[in-house]
Amino acid sequence: MATTTSTTTITEKTEHLTLAFDEKAHEGYKYSRYLPVYDEETKFEPTPPFEFTDRGHAADKAKPHLLATGDPNVVVTKLTPLIGTEIRGLQLSQLTDEQKNELALLIAERGVVVFRDQDFKDIGPERQKAFGEHFGRLHVHPVGAHVDRFLEFHNIYLGPDNLYRAQRSSTRLTTTGYHSDVSYEHQPPGITLLTLLSVPSSGGDTVWVSQVAAYERLSEPIKKLLEGLRAEHSGFPQAENARRDGKFVRREPVKSEHPIVRVHPVTGKKALFINPGFTKRIIGLKDEESDALLQLLFKHISQSQDIQVRVKWDDRTVSLWDNRVTAHTAISDYDVHSPEEGGLRHGFRITTLAEKPVGVDGLESVW
Repeated sequence: MATTTSTTTITEKTEHLTLAFDEKAHEGYKYSRYLPVYDEETKFEPTPPFEFTDRGHAADKAKPHLLATGDPNVVVTKLTPLIGTEIRGLQLSQLTDEQKNELALLIAERGVVVFRDQDFKDIGPERQKAFGEHFGRLHVHPVGAHVDRFLEFHNIYLGPDNLYRAQRSSTRLTTTGYHSDVSYEHQPPGITLLTLLSVPSSGGDTVWVSQVAAYERLSEPIKKLLEGLRAEHSGFPQAENARRDGKFVRREPVKSEHPIVRVHPVTGKKALFINPGFTKRIIGLKDEESDALLQLLFKHISQSQDIQVRVKWDDRTVSLWDNRVTAHTAISDYDVHSPEEGGLRHGFRITTLAEKPVGVDGLESVW
């Protein structure tokens, strides 16, 4: 990985930053403003408890302002029967608050909503941040690279000058790793928005799985068993790996015990809330019992292609998803060293925090 330290760079960066890219390789890059950096002085305390009201509560269930605009250029398509909707002809940057509220509800219902032909990446970080804040408090990643002066923008970057995101796959047979964003947080994420600024010519897709459908596929005895259980989600391995690799940890890691089956506050749907990325053990079970049950569920999540949607990116696509009812994985199948394939996948993620997960029994997460 080519990493340099500087206080004066092509994007006039603030002081005390470590750059996670090669400056010379990006001279003239239109989106150099968004290249990955690490602020090595800003530290955070654990996020305190806060009240959260989902914007979907304020939405008209028929979504007349979002889906029935009367504009013939607006095309709404279900990508699969159970998960994923694609919208063309609407600009996220121009949505009204009513439309954003209806979008929150649609994301909760469909898991992921993909917007094509967007100008979102060109409206500037201030407006991008404000858009995200409509849906909730923005998350600051405890260890990840970010955009200069915008710690809330988690950087997505894999290119020939920074292979850090590919390291974990070097000892595994697959690059896939299903997860729900930072599910170890005491109040884990609701909506995440991802926009890519540079994409390889092929590959680099993202796959989402419906955790609602995954729950509904289970037998009744297994459903009943899971509805009474909680699992530990831990950020400690992520922080330990970052420190091992010489990365800055801006907030000490946390653990949470979340219900394995959670209830969405707006739709009332039950969804599995475990993922291979951060779920470590089931509370109250013997090690062998916990491992066997988690492996069953992880296999169910990753191999059930009939409850998944795979989305191909271009540099004018923005995807928004609900972490409470989905898990996802990037597909790092492109050659970052090949100029013919572009070799760079770069974007940023804005993630909002939501409520404490509530189980079928009405009890919240504990920590």
